[in-house]
This record gives sequence, C-alpha cells and structure tokens, in this order.
Amino acid sequence: MANSVASHTPLRIAVVGLGNVGASFAFALLQRRLAAEIVLIDANHKKAEGEAMDLNHAVPFGAATRIWAGEYADCRGAAVTVITAGAAQRPGETRLQLLDRNLAIFQQIVPEVVKHNPDGLLLIATNPVDIISYASYKISGLPAHRVLGSGTILDTARFRYLLGQHFSVDARSVHGLILGEHGDTEVPIWSLANIAGIRLREYCRLHSLPYDEHVFDTIFTDTRDAAYKIIERKGATYYAVAVGLMQIVESIVRDQKTVLTTSTLVEGAYGINDVYLSLPTIVGAKGVVQVLTPDLSEEELAKLQHSAEVLKGMIEGHLPR
Repeated sequence: MANSVASHTPLRIAVVGLGNVGASFAFALLQRRLAAEIVLIDANHKKAEGEAMDLNHAVPFGAATRIWAGEYADCRGAAVTVITAGAAQRPGETRLQLLDRNLAIFQQIVPEVVKHNPDGLLLIATNPVDIISYASYKISGLPAHRVLGSGTILDTARFRYLLGQHFSVDARSVHGLILGEHGDTEVPIWSLANIAGIRLREYCRLHSLPYDEHVFDTIFTDTRDAAYKIIERKGATYYAVAVGLMQIVESIVRDQKTVLTTSTLVEGAYGINDVYLSLPTIVGAKGVVQVLTPDLSEEELAKLQHSAEVLKGMIEGHLPR
C-alpha cells in the first residue's frame, strides 16, 4: 500500500528566487510539463504571487499544474529545490566578485530549505555557482550527490552553438565540453570536441577546411565571455540557463541518467579534491550517479587543475573550513 500511495504523490518542484532566471526556469518547467506542482518562493512575496498568477494563466494552454507563491515550508516533499536567489552580476563584475554578497544570502536560505525538505535534492544556479554549491553542500549537511550546481551546462551549450555556427552544422550534432569553473578559468576540451563522432581535426581534413587554432581560440573566448557581452547589452542572462536547469531537473525526475557538465563535489578525479567544479556527470533520480573522467591532453589537465586551485583559493579565503 505504501508504494501505491507514494506513486500517486504529485511531483513537486520548488523554485527559490524569482528574478529573471527563476521566473524563466519556472516558465520552462511549465512548458515541459515535468511537474504537477510548482511552488515559487521569494523574499518579495508579492513578486512570487505575481509570477504565480501569470504562470497560472498559461495552464489552460498546457498541462494541469498547480502553481502558487509559497513559503519555505512548501519545499516539503519537493523532488528538487532549485535555488536561483542572489545578487545579480553587474556589468564588468566577475562571478567570483559576487561571492560575499551571495554567500550571506545562502546562509539564510539553505538551512530553511533543508529544515522542511531533508530528503530532496538541491540544484544551485546562483553565481559564483561552484563556490555557492560547495557552500550549500557544507551548510546543508546533505550528501554531496544530492547537491548539484548548474556548473558549465550553459558554457558547454554556448561552445556547441558557436562551433555549429562556424561549421554550418546543427549545434545538436556538435559535441564538446567546457569543464572546470563556470567562469574565467573554465577549460575547453578541444581534444574531445567532435561533430557526429568525428574529431574536429579529422572533420576539417575530410571537408577540406582549415584547422585554424586562432579561429578556435576566438570561439572559446566568445564562449567564456558571452555573459559579459549579454549583460552589457540587456543587463542579465536567463533564457538559456533556465532551459539548462530544466534539462537537469528532467534528468532527475525521469531518472534519465543524462551526462551533463554539472558542478559536483570532486574527490580524487584528475588529482583534484574537496572542491565543486564541472566534470561530465551522469545525473539521475538520486542526483549525481557518477562523475566521468575522460582522457584529457596534458595541457587540458593542467588548466583543469589550475581552475580547481583558483576555486579552492576562493573557498579558503571566504568559507569557514
């Protein structure tokens, strides 16, 4: 009987923080029809109420979904609590410069979420996401596999898009990884980048195209600096990361075991320990199922280890150990 009752429990997703990212994610979640219940939580409760009203008016066009502005107690029973709350990145400001402001916010949020939902997963999207994810893991007391960050899912998507544009190929047929920090020390894994399984150097040879490393350097620079350029033009980035968050949540609630570049606790991979950063990660119903460690070139490995050291330095400088 217990299993029968559990199988009919409505799937609830909680969203904490209803800024541009949180609201866009809630809309993407509704469109994807993943959840029976979506609870919206924000320090500005009227803002959460307004977002809930607006989203509810879209329900007749889609699937029956219960959406409401709630309190932390409403996180109870949520399969995933997605936290997007925090200060926004200002023009010219690095993600790491956001740390102190957002760390203080998470020291208030995370205990409240875990108090009411000790069995759910936490998905962190707030920058600097790797350090905030590590802090959330420490503050929450949850096992590491249940605390994930959005990591470099967005950087990886930008990388694939720009490579697709360069080669005039559908970005969904381009496979590449951005690993390490979601930020200035992130690492493009050129040694594994491919189009339909064909490594880039071989693809260029087969199609009589130049393998121009200067062009590829520009593609990576545009990938890494995309947020700065978007923020300069429109003040914030939110659509693409919202869809990326939706993909992570979908892999969790449907136990898809999708490989995603989420920010995860690394213990031993590539000689890196006790830090959150992005590696190819199998994500399923329990959160992190397995962290993958593909072979990297010596240069890529050195850059990944440097990225880890930068993050560890920030952790040691700002977080209690």
